[in-house]
Amino acid sequence: MATTLGVGVLGTGFGQKVHIPGLQAHHRTEVVAVYHRDLAQAQAVAAAHHIPHACDSVDALLALPDVQAVTVATPPFLHHSMAIAALRAGKHVLLEKPTALNVAEALEIQALAQQHQRVVTLDFEFRFVPAWQYLAELLAEGYVGNLRFVKVDWTVPGRADANRPWNWYAQKALGGGALGAFASHSFDYINWLFGPIARLSARLSTAIPQRPDPASGTLKPVDADDTCSLTLDLACGAPCQVAISSVTYAGRGHWVEIYGDQGTLILGSDNLTDYVHGFRLWGSQGGAPLAELTIPERLAFSTTYADGRIAPFVRVVNHWVNDIDQGQATAPSIAEGVLSQRLMDAAHQAHQTNAWVDIASGL
Repeated sequence: MATTLGVGVLGTGFGQKVHIPGLQAHHRTEVVAVYHRDLAQAQAVAAAHHIPHACDSVDALLALPDVQAVTVATPPFLHHSMAIAALRAGKHVLLEKPTALNVAEALEIQALAQQHQRVVTLDFEFRFVPAWQYLAELLAEGYVGNLRFVKVDWTVPGRADANRPWNWYAQKALGGGALGAFASHSFDYINWLFGPIARLSARLSTAIPQRPDPASGTLKPVDADDTCSLTLDLACGAPCQVAISSVTYAGRGHWVEIYGDQGTLILGSDNLTDYVHGFRLWGSQGGAPLAELTIPERLAFSTTYADGRIAPFVRVVNHWVNDIDQGQATAPSIAEGVLSQRLMDAAHQAHQTNAWVDIASGL
């Protein structure tokens, strides 16, 4: 009989919106503890979701005997310390993206996971969305033939209002910015769908250079990027362009265009409030007009939620639990998290040096 995995949730923002309901929906996971640095807040979240333990220290949560695993849903600057503490305590980890603040931190998490033989899974949700899964199948079947060009546009208005408060997201040193929030996903799915990236160039910019401090109302400087322009050379020889912005009023949403010598595939969603709901897929072969493709029912979510992020997260949880059962981490694991982080570091380097950066092979 399959055992239930006792899980502690670190973080109550995204953790409360997605992690807790997703974990409570899965038949093999039970949320037994939640952490917030403010005990009253932790207790309020625990009461609202019928969670037995509320903790205001990570160590206290990790010391609970019924916590066998944790999910890390805190801002990026806390990912490394929390994942390391959990692994040292012998816990499996489900980690939000971006993996960490830099590749050195990501590699430390990977090394400790291997040392303690614990599974670290990354929440790269697009791998678990039906339309994306069907796109991957069609590409693997050779629908477009030899790849000629890939274009990613991801333009949303989430931070377009200059009055949105200054916080960690506005600070590069804390892992804020569009590169970490969005391109971390893009680097993962590009590698998943099209293979390795050989080299890249990048231009990172900040359209809104100041935001109001919620405590004082005074304007504070923003040094995290809100717009990214990336040019990638894929190892297969095809070029890939990525345009990402979180400050675009009435943006197009999220679109991936794939052109080959035999056909074209276009995946996209114009939903600006939910980055998972609304994806549709179009295809064309031999120069015929684009036509919408039906996503096979076998790939559909068994249950959907008002918040589109929960259904694929449940699938991530399922993947995590299965990997724990098998004693082996499979993609998307910490290995994919390290690669995504390495590519983010390379993008920062390319921007700072105004030069192409080669990505070492075999990563």
